[in-house]
Amino acid sequence: MGVFGTGLYSGDFAMDLRSTVRAVLRLPFEADKLVDILSETEPTAANNATDDEHTTFWLVVADQFARRGVACDRVSERALAIIDGGTDIAALERRGMKPADLRKRRGALDELRTRIATLAPVESRKVMRKPEPLLMEVGDVLVYPTCDGSNINPYFRSKEQNVHYTKNGRAPWMQNGWGAAVILDCGRAFDFFAWYRPAALAETRSEKPTPESLRGGMLWVLRSPGTCSASHFKRMELEKIASLPIDREKAQAVFPRRFGSGVSATVQDLSIANGLKSVPPGTAIPNPDGRERWRSPTLSEIEQVLSH
Repeated sequence: MGVFGTGLYSGDFAMDLRSTVRAVLRLPFEADKLVDILSETEPTAANNATDDEHTTFWLVVADQFARRGVACDRVSERALAIIDGGTDIAALERRGMKPADLRKRRGALDELRTRIATLAPVESRKVMRKPEPLLMEVGDVLVYPTCDGSNINPYFRSKEQNVHYTKNGRAPWMQNGWGAAVILDCGRAFDFFAWYRPAALAETRSEKPTPESLRGGMLWVLRSPGTCSASHFKRMELEKIASLPIDREKAQAVFPRRFGSGVSATVQDLSIANGLKSVPPGTAIPNPDGRERWRSPTLSEIEQVLSH
């Protein structure tokens, strides 16, 4: 039997779904279309009444809509049916929730029911006017400055504000190397939120890389998708130096378990900056095909994913 929290957002699924709802509500669509998009992100939880997260899906969506003044009969009716019919309580009871905790859960659901019943629709919500531009394309080769392998943190307004952590404590960020990355894939989540998946050069270079110097036998690391605003692109001092003919099918074949979409990165706004770090020369550990799941998968050379 599991241990469950009594709050609506006690579990990881609910927390992640809340982030997704917040992002989707920025899209310029009617409420029913937004619900369709949310259901597509979690089809089993949304449509399978026997799924453990089915009630959580509709309760979280209803709560987020109510808190933001988004009226949708479809959502309200599903959530109220779950609350009034005792479906959520019954599911948690079957999964081992204790009576005292079930009473607390009922209290949380009563609060949600009131929130739904007193929902005051907003006249207009703040939405995106157009899709985010793609600042990078598949095949773009980028170089950027590093400090002991760390790229510039774009969440600071200037490079001078960056803090670098060493074995002796905090120190100013000062360039002493170069990194490089190739964009293996990119796209827009929900046709609006731009994301990028890079392969980063595993080891720092002492001299600024050139297109020629990046070809041949050197280790590249597949990184998770990330976002990149125009301000982050500028602050990280990313510079495009070339474009390579990336074969997406080859890349997906090399990394079959790790080559998903960038939806999660966009809804959580995870920057591409998190995946551009490199290590000192001679210290990178190969992990071909991602066999060691606790390490990022690697390429022995970028030619592995090029079209010929």
